[in-house]
Order: sequence, then C-alpha cells, then structure tokens
Amino acid sequence: MVIYTLVEASTRDDAVATAKAVFDRLVGADPHSGAVFDYFVTFDQEGTTVAGKARWGDFPVAAHVDSDEGQKILRRGWEATKSEFQRNLNRVQEALNELSLAMMR
Repeated sequence: MVIYTLVEASTRDDAVATAKAVFDRLVGADPHSGAVFDYFVTFDQEGTTVAGKARWGDFPVAAHVDSDEGQKILRRGWEATKSEFQRNLNRVQEALNELSLAMMR
C-alpha cells in the first residue's frame, strides 16, 4: 500500500523529514503511539527489494502541491483513498446483508 502524506514544509528535505516523522508514529516508533503498520519505506530510500521503488516504481519523493506533479500525486492519492473507502464500505454492506439473512433464519 502506498500511503500519501500531505505536510507543510518549505523545502523538499523538510517535507520528507516531516513525512518520516508521521510514518514513525504509524509504525509505533514513538512509545506513546500505537503501531498501525509494521514498517515504512519512502521513495528516497535505496536498497529495499520489497517496497518503495522496488515495488511501486518511480514515485516522486515530494512535490509542491501547487505544481503539476503535486496535483498529480494529490489526485492519485485521493482516488486511491476513495477506492479503498468504497472497497471497505462494500465489505461492511456485504457483512450486514449476511448478518441480516442469518438473523431471518
């Protein structure tokens, strides 16, 4: 899964550092946060064979949201979010339908 992070930063390096801090919290690197994922890889990391560029190809590491590239990333992330939400909603609806059928029996 590719996780997109929209952060406020003045430089690419600041954006990547801020995003990595967000991802650290998602993997439980901070003792006060619960792990949601096992690990993360950003697209500026080399040497991984199971994630990042090795799995997903060339993604920009960071882009200004106002740029053409930034708008493309934002759209791609939004479409992925909507698609995943719909997939999960369909699963919940199917489970509710199955439960309703089971209760009618």
